[in-house]
Amino acid sequence: MELRELQAFVAVVEEGGFSAAARRLHLSQPALSQTVGGLERELRVKLLVRSSTGVRPTEAGNALLGEARAVLARHDQAVRAMGAFVDAGGGVLRIGVPLELSSSVLTPALARLAELSPTTRVQVRHLSTAEQTAALRAGELDVGLLRERPAEQGFDSLLVSRERLGVLLSTECAANLMGAAGIALEALTGLEWLAFPRSDSPAWFDELTAILRSHGHVLGAEAPQGQRLIAEVKLAAVSSGQAFALAPPDWSQPLPDGVVWAPLVGYPLVRRTWAVWQADSTRRDVGHLIADLAPADVE
Repeated sequence: MELRELQAFVAVVEEGGFSAAARRLHLSQPALSQTVGGLERELRVKLLVRSSTGVRPTEAGNALLGEARAVLARHDQAVRAMGAFVDAGGGVLRIGVPLELSSSVLTPALARLAELSPTTRVQVRHLSTAEQTAALRAGELDVGLLRERPAEQGFDSLLVSRERLGVLLSTECAANLMGAAGIALEALTGLEWLAFPRSDSPAWFDELTAILRSHGHVLGAEAPQGQRLIAEVKLAAVSSGQAFALAPPDWSQPLPDGVVWAPLVGYPLVRRTWAVWQADSTRRDVGHLIADLAPADVE
């Protein structure tokens, strides 16, 4: 059993239902239900009785409730004991964020941080992966959200997001190319890929271009260093019918008339995001943030 499973179970019992418990834990209701269901499968006992009016613990659930509260209280006591050796933070927490980061990655973690460390002020900077790496080295960022994992020593990292990328296309292009399972990557070879500069994230750029080339794409000149492919420019280029852009299904910008998102057959492109911070950091607010950035479903 993991602490997050015990926390989820206790919250559901104390709140009397999954909806209220999900709000308390800043989780989606399906994710919370999956966590509690996994705990029941792990223990091979039924812990909760679900009804139209809420949930209540079974006899086994009541037995676990007392044990879970004791474990969580002991954990909190251990954290408090270690607090004497840790910088509590409470100043400015500087976070680097890439373009097009899904709100589901950072927003719940920041809401939880505001509860656990109310004196911490968050300062967010939109920077490329390369810029964030340089800022982390220089001590100008406390946590970065990077599209590639730094190879150098001195940083700790945690995979916090895996996004199966699809494509943004003009409606006409999508209608011509769409199959039963989506659009094949090789079907896009007649269109220009709207690329970001390789200097922004070299390893991620090289991974993308290798996959595109393996599906028959002939790539043009690299985008100039420092050029930002902002949403408005990307959508305007796509709407012309001459280009495509990569995007996750929950892309944050509203799509104009004439532009649609479509899945790629087999999802050959997966964009990963890592939280990265100094390995020797002793800030408690950094620890809180990292703990809440860790999703249960990322491999």
